[in-house]
Amino acid sequence: MSRVAVDKEVLRWAVGRSGLELDDLEQRFPRIRQWATGETQPTLRQLESLAKATLTPLGFLFLGEPPEERLPIPHFRTVHDDTPRKPSPDLLETIQIMQRRQAWMREFLSEQGQSELPFVRSARREENQRSIVQRMLDTLGLDVGWAAAERTWTAALSTMREAIEDAGILVVVNGIVGNNTHRKLDPTEFRGFVLVDEYAPLLFVNGTDGKAAQMFTLAHELAHVFFGSSAAFDLREMQPAEDPTEQACNRVAAEFLIPERELRRIWPSVRDDSEPFQTIARQFKVSALVAARRALDTNLINREAFLNFYRAYQSDERRAADRRSEGGDFYATQNLRVGQRFASTVIRAVKEGKLLYSEAYRLTGLYGRTLDRYAASLGFGGV
Repeated sequence: MSRVAVDKEVLRWAVGRSGLELDDLEQRFPRIRQWATGETQPTLRQLESLAKATLTPLGFLFLGEPPEERLPIPHFRTVHDDTPRKPSPDLLETIQIMQRRQAWMREFLSEQGQSELPFVRSARREENQRSIVQRMLDTLGLDVGWAAAERTWTAALSTMREAIEDAGILVVVNGIVGNNTHRKLDPTEFRGFVLVDEYAPLLFVNGTDGKAAQMFTLAHELAHVFFGSSAAFDLREMQPAEDPTEQACNRVAAEFLIPERELRRIWPSVRDDSEPFQTIARQFKVSALVAARRALDTNLINREAFLNFYRAYQSDERRAADRRSEGGDFYATQNLRVGQRFASTVIRAVKEGKLLYSEAYRLTGLYGRTLDRYAASLGFGGV
């Protein structure tokens, strides 16, 4: 039986990048320790299985030394974050999937004669944040106080997401890599990322994160589009990294969700409530966590008060996340995982003969009759 020569350092690198140890793989690959020392070598089939188990592209295992993998965009982390700096395979692959979608969308829209979106890169850090927020609202077709008309903050999140897509921005909300339910994205590594482009800017929100955090992430990413800065971020404690643009995006997002003037106006009447942040949250249709963070940033509370609330809130969110199911309407879920704007464009291109089925499958992650049924759910009558 023929064996494949694999550099032992590359093999150990592949195991390590996946977050596993040799012990974790020994039952499935009894001779993995001999492979790791160079005492023996795997067969091609074993190497293919190892690549799959460690989430490593097979070609990497034929290299003479471990490659240095880097994110194609900056990854901003909250101050004093002690988590590992190397990106996980899940984050790397997710960004690569989104880059492929964006590249196709950009080329397609350009060929169709669409003009560049005028609001991309239109903001400057020295600009007054209220004027940027007003431009964001105008772009989305929303009025100041738009969220007050929504019954719940969850409904407000939906309205905001749909308005962003209607403005020409791709929005994806997903808590897993593609449609692989065995590969959940870690919100402690990143809450979202944004890929800025004049034709097809893309916002990705980590769907594993709590709904409350998703609202702020989406507003933060929208600000990134206006500033013209691609990035991934974790926003631990809803606090940005020490980067001027990150901090500017945070300030704009906060003003977008809870205007400072309005907050100061109602604060005297709510500050002595037993649950003041919940009261503010109901008023602005945001989460209590966003309300508490805004109160801190406007010096209405001190940092100790915010952190006490934050820890209790996060504990409640984790318990709620444990109760949440991955189930539900599969095709409704695809509107989030694929993005309705992107999916509709791909399906239309297939129906018009401008895109092959095989490419549509690769871009959406949906295959055969699954894509056909999803297209029907969007009103296309299948592809």
